[in-house]
Amino acid sequence: MIQKVKRLLNNIAFHTLHVVWQLLSLLPLRVHYVLSDVLCLLVEHVLHYRRRVIRRNLSAAFPELDERERRKIEHGFYRHFCDVVAESVKMATISRKNIRERMLFRGAEQVNEIMRQGQSVALLLGHYGNWEWVTSVRLAFDDPDGAYGHIYHPLENEVVDRLFLAVRNRMGSQSIAMRDTLRFIRQAQDEGRPSVVGYISDQVPLWQNIHHWLTFFNQETPVFTGVERIARRYGQAVFYVDVRRLGRGRYECELQLITRDAASMPEHAITDEYFRRLEATIRRAPQYWLWSHNRWKRTREEFDRNFEVVNGRVVARKQPE
Repeated sequence: MIQKVKRLLNNIAFHTLHVVWQLLSLLPLRVHYVLSDVLCLLVEHVLHYRRRVIRRNLSAAFPELDERERRKIEHGFYRHFCDVVAESVKMATISRKNIRERMLFRGAEQVNEIMRQGQSVALLLGHYGNWEWVTSVRLAFDDPDGAYGHIYHPLENEVVDRLFLAVRNRMGSQSIAMRDTLRFIRQAQDEGRPSVVGYISDQVPLWQNIHHWLTFFNQETPVFTGVERIARRYGQAVFYVDVRRLGRGRYECELQLITRDAASMPEHAITDEYFRRLEATIRRAPQYWLWSHNRWKRTREEFDRNFEVVNGRVVARKQPE
């Protein structure tokens, strides 16, 4: 009985918030950007949203810049972050025609040709530009029978999670919880359908998911290698999504081929190349990356002190009694 009441209340909350989101979304984008400017003043100058993390990240990533130059990047980050919030609200009702005009995808014809040959594709991108709008990449592909998805981390709040799923799936790409990635790819393969799956792979992994370290913005950085392993296992082609912000609400995404044959690449080569290209993207215009993420909170020293790799698995070291 309690579960039924909880489901009922969650449904009411979801539909209420969904209607509110859609009503707000109907406002013209120029109004959303006015609201974004107001939000930026609040977030940057009143709330100081994650300012300590942002400044620590920028200081470590750009030691060659002086304080004034890093503050300029910081301010640009806050402005863009608030624009991403506004654009994400607009995503609830924006038309396919409008999003096609605002999100330009270069190199999609190469992906289309690979899919015509029956091969599946992995798209690697970062929290750069507007990663929410990148879900519209499905509109750039021709195969109506292909399986299109993007990996996401389910939110703890069920109602908010459902809201974001409703918005993210509007352009034809399916949100796939990380735990269901292999199931999605295998099902498409069993049905004889090529798949295109997008991965945002620049987050910090949990301790037990750390299998590789590399240098990223001058720092020894733990990274995910799951995408590479999946691509090698299923013989996928791998592309990097290089994003450029052309102006407010306008982006260009170039799909750059890393390899047609992931299985032929040396171990960690795809992951290393992804982070090399991502760093080049960020350095070109650093204010558009998610600097508020505590990316370097796990250190190699702490990992070596508390964990070890046994038969390919990360396990906690036994502490002396």
